[in-house]
Amino acid sequence: MDLIALEIFAAVAQEGSATRAAERLQRAQSNVTTRVQQLEESLGCQLFVREGRGMALTPAGQRLAGYAERLLALAEEARQAVCSDQPSGRLRLGAMESTAAARLPGPLAQLHAQWPQLVLELRTGSSRPLADDVLAHRLDCALLAWPPPGLEDVEVPLARTQVFTERLLLALPAGHPPVTGPGQLQLDTLAAFARGCTYRRIGEDWMQRALGRAPRVLELASYATILACVAAGRCAGVLPHSIRELLRTPPPLQWLDLGECPTMLVHRPGYDTPALAALLQALRPHAPTSPSSSLS
Repeated sequence: MDLIALEIFAAVAQEGSATRAAERLQRAQSNVTTRVQQLEESLGCQLFVREGRGMALTPAGQRLAGYAERLLALAEEARQAVCSDQPSGRLRLGAMESTAAARLPGPLAQLHAQWPQLVLELRTGSSRPLADDVLAHRLDCALLAWPPPGLEDVEVPLARTQVFTERLLLALPAGHPPVTGPGQLQLDTLAAFARGCTYRRIGEDWMQRALGRAPRVLELASYATILACVAAGRCAGVLPHSIRELLRTPPPLQWLDLGECPTMLVHRPGYDTPALAALLQALRPHAPTSPSSSLS
């Protein structure tokens, strides 16, 4: 079991096909198939079930996939740390949808221009899944709202640096009576992302105080859809002020200030590469705090 065999195994596992894995790795399909068979023979167990033209992981293959991700990530980290004092190789960055849209275009363009040999892979998601992916070596670092749901009172083995401060807003339909505090809320539904979103948890907590019970949650996949549902008068929604600023013509909604929430760059303790340092350096000049002026 060597790194090349693990790389081939991981590619087949991700693609679900030896053919697609071979195209991705720029190898002959026969070579990919042979290396997988040799790995199975060396481990003494079957890693894939052949299903027509596809390949699905067996339980043993699923267990190996987690180890393969961690071993390959550690090998890449070691390569960057030992072989170069300049950012190079691959950096797998996770970010919330709002952060990717409102905060990252400038820093990532600067990073690419300064270090073109650095390959940046960006994956978006909610705060808790991103934290879990960093801990499991599926991501090298992530930008997420702190603390992620379920980790508020837990000692999390993640190094973190605050890079942004987001001012959160509760969006209410235009026809809703004016709200200056929780007791005036007349809606019982929150439009939000799936569980694991810190902004959703903040919105749920605020609405629970207002209603005396947990709100119903309408799970949606984008801020555009969330705002459309709020504008229709069905529910409330939570979003950062930076997303509202991106809207050319914001819908005629009411906006209630929910306070500030820090965005942290998190990574595993001891993970220290030139690529990570370059990312942090690019983020810092673009890290203004959210405005605290009138939000009407």
